[in-house]
Formats: sequence, C-alpha cells, structure tokens
Amino acid sequence: MSASDREHDIVLYGATGFVGKLTAQYLAAHGGNARIALAGRSADRLLAVRDSLGEAAQSWPLVVADASEPSTLNDMAASTRVVVTTVGPYLKYGLPLVGACAAAGTDYADLTGEPLFERKAIDLYHKQALDNGARIVHACGFDSIPSDLTVFALYRRAESDGAGQLGDTNFVVRRFAGGVSGGTVASMAELAREASLDPEARRLLDDPYTLSPDRAAEPELGAQPDARWRRGRDIAPELDGYWVGAFAMAIPNTRVVRRSNALLDYAYGRRFEYAEQMSLGRSILAPVAAAMATAGNVATVELGSRFLNRVPRSALERVLPKPGTGPSDRAREQGHYTVETYTTTSSGARYVARMSQKGDPGYKATSVLLGESGLALALDRDKLSDLHGILTPAAAMGDALLARFPGAGVSLEVSRLN
Repeated sequence: MSASDREHDIVLYGATGFVGKLTAQYLAAHGGNARIALAGRSADRLLAVRDSLGEAAQSWPLVVADASEPSTLNDMAASTRVVVTTVGPYLKYGLPLVGACAAAGTDYADLTGEPLFERKAIDLYHKQALDNGARIVHACGFDSIPSDLTVFALYRRAESDGAGQLGDTNFVVRRFAGGVSGGTVASMAELAREASLDPEARRLLDDPYTLSPDRAAEPELGAQPDARWRRGRDIAPELDGYWVGAFAMAIPNTRVVRRSNALLDYAYGRRFEYAEQMSLGRSILAPVAAAMATAGNVATVELGSRFLNRVPRSALERVLPKPGTGPSDRAREQGHYTVETYTTTSSGARYVARMSQKGDPGYKATSVLLGESGLALALDRDKLSDLHGILTPAAAMGDALLARFPGAGVSLEVSRLN
C-alpha cells in the first residue's frame, strides 16, 4: 500500500499521556483537513481524550496499540502516512515502533532526547527505512528543534548571502520558564542507567559524533565539551557582561545538530563547531552561578550513572516523577523560552538566529513543535527533503518547518551582525 492510499494521515500514539493529550488538543485546533487518529493501549481512555477535544475531533478513529504486542504496532504503522509518538522512555519502549514504521515505509516523529536510543535505531533500522522510503525523525520537541532549526536557518541565510560556511556556532538559552516533564526525567534516568551498565554506551555518550552516519568521515576539531562556563563575550560581543554555563540538554541536542550537518553532506561546513550553553545573567553572582551549573551538570552525568547502577528500578520508579504527569494549565500558559544561536562564517560574516515560543517548553511548546512536525510530514511533502532513513528535524523537514513556524506562533528570525 502506498503512502497516499493509507487510511490516516497521522496517528498520534500515546494520546492518553500528558504531552500526548496536549498534542491531540493542538492537532484538533490546527490540523485542518488532516485525517487524524488517536492511538494507545486503552480504548476507554482514548475515547475520553477524544470526547474532551471538541467537535473537530469527534470523528477521529481510535486505534488500540501496545508496544508489548508488535502486531498491533505493525497494523497501526501500515494504516497511516505518519506516526507521531509520545511514548517513552524511548530506549525502553520505542524501538519496536521504529521498526514497524521502517518496515511499512511510514514516516515517524517522536520527542526523544536519548542519544543511545537514536544510535540503536540508526544501527537497526536506517537501511530498512531508507529502502522503504520512510522518514524516521527523532527529537521533534523542545529537544531538539530549537537547536536544530536555528542552525539550519543560519545555514540558509548564509547560503543566500553567499557568506560562506558556518564555523564556530553557539546556542545560548537566554530566557526559560517552565518545568521538566515526568517523561523527560524517566528518559534521563533510563539513559544514565544504561550508561552505568554498559561501557560501550558510556563511550557513545562521550563521543560528540555518536549519531554520525559515518564516524570515520567526521572532521577532527579537537575537544567539543558539553559542559563549560565562560564569559558571554567569548561567544559574541553582544553578550558582553553575561556569563554562561552548561545547558542540561546539550548532550542530546549537539549530537542531533552534528548529525544534521553530516546528513546534509556537510552543508554547514567541514569546520563547523557547535556548543550549547545557558545564560546565567550579568550580576556579580553570575560567574558563580555559571560555574555551579556546569559543575552540577557534570556531577549529574558522572555520579548519577554510578548511583543508578546501585538502585533497583522499582525503587526509582517510586520516587521519580511519573511519565504522563505535568504542571497545571496556568503554569503551562505562563512558561516560555527564548534562545539565540550565534555563528561566524568562513568569510567572517556574523549572524544570530533568535527563536522563541510562549508556553512551557517541555509541555505546551513541545506539543506545538511535535504537532507541526507531524503535519509537515503528512501534508507538506513537496517541501520535505529527498532524504529517507533515520533523520533529524532539519535534515528531513527544515524548510517545511521554517514555513510553518509563523502560523504556529513560533518566532525564528536571523539577523546579520556585521
């Protein structure tokens, strides 16, 4: 069955979870004429979600599917052009669905921030997805679309200006208000546990090019630390007076961006270097805060993996936030983020890409980004790249997302600085 003959345009898998419900709400409001279905383990819970979505969604079909029953995933994947999934931790639950979509030639988008899951998906299913014409797109939420798309937008602008390739490029979180979802915490715990048990997993997490399609082809650019603190002026004159420290999601985000460069045949440049950090302000205490944030990030990675190796999974599950939980409506509405990505090109041109959204980054903003990713894959086929296989947001649908952002309330602007 070809993609155009499928029963659905989008199946939202995990629709009864916290972010799944938010994504369903977004699609009900902005999905237009897309043929959308809701999927999950419980028909009753799916019905309750659909009933809460208003008139636009009352005709949406319900699909019962469970990661523990591969045949249900196969049937679901074969019925639709795109599967959008919020079911994590992905390292624990996600690979069977990736395999089902790769086998069916079905496009796919998820919210993972787990490099080890992405690496396993690449190793197991990239060739099958490529052969069957599937686009498997990881990291379609706050992790890692702001990172991936700001760099892609910088590349497009420098290309248009004839300003050369991207060189030293730095992503800086300037403003952030919001929480961390139970699903994200569970994913990080699963990642740390895997690294603690498997030396090869730890080696992969330490490798800045762990998601590369061809590790031997990557340039050797020296150390590219994921956790460091420094003066803002070391990144750009516009940040003079500010201090920056480690950004908690730098490990997954930086590897996604470097994979994008490789998948796009090093369009960003062979000397492209990329790092992520968070602004800690310009007060007298800012350098201390930056140093503490960086030290805390390192300690979390180093000590957390050792600790988790000694704690039974059942005990952790009792104390960590539960997947499917999240903040109140008011807290989600009050959240927001603004990021800036600075680059200097091979010709010496300097640019900044600024991206911002209203809404809690891990919940409301993420549901918008995931919903728009699903709609782009399903409806904007003429704007998608020609690439297939295990992809990144920029490599699969960079131009389509840039075109969709204004209508989705996502601001992304590129300015030349010299």
